[in-house]
Amino acid sequence: MIRVLAFWVLMAGAALAVEPGEMLNDPVLEARAREVSKGLRCLVCRNESIDESHAELARDLRLLVRERIVAGDTDEEVVNFLVSRYGEYVLLTPRADGANLLLWWAGPALFLVALAIAGVYLRGRREIRQPEALSEDERERLADLTGK
Repeated sequence: MIRVLAFWVLMAGAALAVEPGEMLNDPVLEARAREVSKGLRCLVCRNESIDESHAELARDLRLLVRERIVAGDTDEEVVNFLVSRYGEYVLLTPRADGANLLLWWAGPALFLVALAIAGVYLRGRREIRQPEALSEDERERLADLTGK
């Protein structure tokens, strides 16, 4: 029971990253802001969204997202604004277009190349060659060496 309670207390810390003073009064706009924030990377914490992070920069980004939403920007416009300002690194999931396509396809392509190399290697190992019979001279030499 104590472990379960401790787990929920620790998990509540991540949920409480958005402070009450940051929240918008309109629940629809706040829900949009939270949804946009979940897809944006904290530039300090690196692998947390700004919605989860307690870093000061994440707080500033959350406020900026809310300012842009209140100003009338769509979710896409908010994200594009932040990407233009901070680069695509601010996205937790990079876009799959342009130069990023190379990165998206490199993993599967290298996996297929590795499978092909492994197949060629294993096929080569499967071919077992029968040893050639010894010639008469080799038999005599072997008999001399072993004393038989």
